[in-house]
Amino acid sequence: MAAFTLSRAGVQTVAAVIGGVVSVASVPTVLGAMGFTGAGIAASSLAAKMMSSAAIANGGGIAAGSLVATLQSVGAAGLSLSTKIILGSLGSVLTFLSL
Repeated sequence: MAAFTLSRAGVQTVAAVIGGVVSVASVPTVLGAMGFTGAGIAASSLAAKMMSSAAIANGGGIAAGSLVATLQSVGAAGLSLSTKIILGSLGSVLTFLSL
């Protein structure tokens, strides 16, 4: 039986692919854990606290395009294809460079 070995470049490439996949896959999980869900912002969550603070600072409303509005949009609808590509590429590059 032949042994399977990878060169350093091969290890970096495999790690970069895994890093890209993990970076894209972790966003919905992290946002859900924060309270940004498909059904809205979960009560008593970090997202609810962020929304309350943003509303107080903004005179009672949440500004379109604000961090809270953007995170809720991603939590409800998911990432767009272009965002997945950018995030996956960034995760791959950062993983590759960290080795």
